[in-house]
Amino acid sequence: MSKTEATERAVLVTTSHRGVFFGYANNTDGNVIKLRAGRLCIYWPATNKGFMGLAAMGPLDGSRVGPPADIEIRNITAVLEVTPAAVDRWESSPWK
Repeated sequence: MSKTEATERAVLVTTSHRGVFFGYANNTDGNVIKLRAGRLCIYWPATNKGFMGLAAMGPLDGSRVGPPADIEIRNITAVLEVTPAAVDRWESSPWK
């Protein structure tokens, strides 16, 4: 495991433009957050119980999640810790 991977944590980031992103960050302080393998959730069903459910449960059936890309996010409104179970769902969530 590289030093970078050792300090990364899985996070969900929301923006003032209604963006909801999952990815891996080393630093979540400040006005810009860099995400490795960031994924945008375009849609999630009511069974997710809002964006906080995406951090707790991951994207459930019916969600639409884009492919991963390294990204810098601005206009941040929230940063949430993502549970290990949710990480598994994010990592395996294809666009349907």
